[in-house]
Amino acid sequence: MGMDDGEIGWFSPDPRAVIPLDENFHVPHGLKRTLARATFEVHVDRSFETVMRACAKRKETWITEEIIQSYCELHRRGLAHSVEAWRGGKLAGGLYGVAIGAAFFGESMFHWETDASKVALHALVQRLRERGFTLLDTQWITPHLKQFGAMEIPRRQYLRRLAAAAGKECAFV
Repeated sequence: MGMDDGEIGWFSPDPRAVIPLDENFHVPHGLKRTLARATFEVHVDRSFETVMRACAKRKETWITEEIIQSYCELHRRGLAHSVEAWRGGKLAGGLYGVAIGAAFFGESMFHWETDASKVALHALVQRLRERGFTLLDTQWITPHLKQFGAMEIPRRQYLRRLAAAAGKECAFV
């Protein structure tokens, strides 16, 4: 996380929030309607830096310019990715994170249109499932993530899941 003094801090909360990739992933009713209408197109890595900058545009943010440049370098190296919801040729919302082994570390999300970030999250979970990922880490739980089945697990359990996921090969793209 970007700090006020320009440093980058490393945080490991206990408990840790994860979104289940199994049948416990919950698709809210309203999102099911949005998905059925197919009003968004989903793309991966089309506008990575734009997604990061949109995630940073809020009153308080940990996403500093140094963080943006660091994640853009991770993106160039094939580790950081964005999942984006587009409508009418324009970016409507999305998320970004880092993939290592069979773990995806979701960092932040944004929306300019209703349900766009939810569509991106749903697409992320589908992609992770299809490619054999076993861990979707969100660090902290929020009311927004809780509606999808996000849950907190103790650090000891998280570290076991992380070790197993990091040791498995998966391709995000």
